[in-house]
Amino acid sequence: MARVTVIGTGYLGLTHAVCLADLGHEVLAIDVDATKIAMAARGEAPFFEPGLEPLLQKNLDAGRLRFTMSFAEIAAFGDVHFLCVGTPEGDAGRADLSAVRAAASSLAPHLSGPCLVVGKSTVPVGTARQVLAGLRAAAPAGAAVDLAWNPEFLREGLAVQDSLAPDRIVLGVTADGTAGGTCGRAEARLREIYRGPLEAGSPLLVMDLETAELVKVAANAFLATKISFINAMAEVCEQAGGDVMALAEALGHDARIGPRFLSPGLGYGGGCLPKDIRGFRATAADLGVDSLVGWLGTVDEINLGRRGRVVALAREAAGGSLEGSRVAVLGVAFKPNSDDVRDSPSLAVCDRLTAEGAIVSVHDPVAMPSAARKRPGLRYAPSVFEAAEDADLVLHLTEWSDYRAIDPAALAWVVARRVIIDARCCLDADLWRDAGWTVQVLGRP
Repeated sequence: MARVTVIGTGYLGLTHAVCLADLGHEVLAIDVDATKIAMAARGEAPFFEPGLEPLLQKNLDAGRLRFTMSFAEIAAFGDVHFLCVGTPEGDAGRADLSAVRAAASSLAPHLSGPCLVVGKSTVPVGTARQVLAGLRAAAPAGAAVDLAWNPEFLREGLAVQDSLAPDRIVLGVTADGTAGGTCGRAEARLREIYRGPLEAGSPLLVMDLETAELVKVAANAFLATKISFINAMAEVCEQAGGDVMALAEALGHDARIGPRFLSPGLGYGGGCLPKDIRGFRATAADLGVDSLVGWLGTVDEINLGRRGRVVALAREAAGGSLEGSRVAVLGVAFKPNSDDVRDSPSLAVCDRLTAEGAIVSVHDPVAMPSAARKRPGLRYAPSVFEAAEDADLVLHLTEWSDYRAIDPAALAWVVARRVIIDARCCLDADLWRDAGWTVQVLGRP
């Protein structure tokens, strides 16, 4: 088994390090944040991801996983180094590559022998070759430093599964420093590292660096397009008296389209799709691909517009003004099985509700601590019933299974008015109506 290192212990890096260790490799992970390193070394993940913490503790106990803050130590430990730092949204929507550059520049002076640096971070096309040039210029090993790009495709809430059994492994390589072609040494090393998933049937797709960089953002652009398309259809259905759920089901039976990501509602959020769409749009503008610039701008605009639509429905349900209305919000994570509130559509709705004078109470199964750090002014209730107490309106904004299990008859006893807006289109509307609730579902009659 290989000795590998992972640079960055955020969501991507920690998950990757833990899963590489679980595949049998010896892993040393590094971060510049001492708090993150200390937590990970104790077996604690700084974020919620189903199944991750038990796997972290298992591999710590087995001695396959360790943590450090020394770049000299990781350079000496292994000869394959995974670059897993964040690339948040920066100015004008462009990806902020400062962490990528800092990690590469911190590692390079310690690379004294042949090694492979493997980028997993989502970056604009062309970044990999810039990183490679910088590494070779600063590393004592010079041209003996190889680079590959191996984009991640983790779904929050399913990240462990996606790491151990990926639906594809994409590998962008160079030909020993020349443009294009295939670097056999890099491919051979990564085939060994991913032997377990490959033997289990995950396909390996080998290509040039630029194409590998584009795969991740192209995939997210397509997924975001499907979501915004069905949400545009929801608006059509509302105006025409149609049912967007029935429409989505019919579309999904077409094998050319498929049912996945045809989920109408509040729209997408989180740390990937929004910033990747905007970053890709900025890249398209730099490349002069105006058609893509306009298209991705429309996708983003439709998505953001769903938040305003929910607030408009809430305002209508409150009689034309939200001033003084008590609103219970169910769910602030951007998706279920996650505590991630980055670019959370739910929190954006809460902001607009409070700006219009509503008194907002929030519940979420796991994301309230994360939300409270970003929005300390909201009221966070320990249970659905406490959040809904004396509420004039209930908003269902994250599709947790916990909320589908609510007894609407029981909840009816604590609210001031039995009015609920299902912005995720997944509650049993008939069940709620039978319990005396007025139910508004986006895109449904």
